[in-house]
Order: sequence, then structure tokens, then C-alpha cells
Amino acid sequence: MSFWRVILAIICPPLAVIGKGCGSILIVFILWIFGWVPGVIAALVILNNPER
Repeated sequence: MSFWRVILAIICPPLAVIGKGCGSILIVFILWIFGWVPGVIAALVILNNPER
């Protein structure tokens, strides 16, 4: 997880997970619409997952 991805996850979470697949983008976008904090948390969890 790079420094710039973390900054991007804080500013605009859907853009930070753009390389992780369509499902991840959709989940993070929906959470981001419902609230900024859930979107940021989901993006950081997805970015921190080494298996994906």
C-alpha cells in the first residue's frame, strides 16, 4: 500500500481502489455515498488486503 494510495483513499475512496476490480469499486462507492467514513475504512481495508 503506497503513500499516495492512502492519501487518495482519504480524499476520494473509489479512486483509490480502481485497480482492485469492479466489485471493490462498487462497494466502496456505495459506502462512500452513505458516508465518508465508511468509504474510507472500506478503501483502506481493501488496499491493505495482500491477497487481492
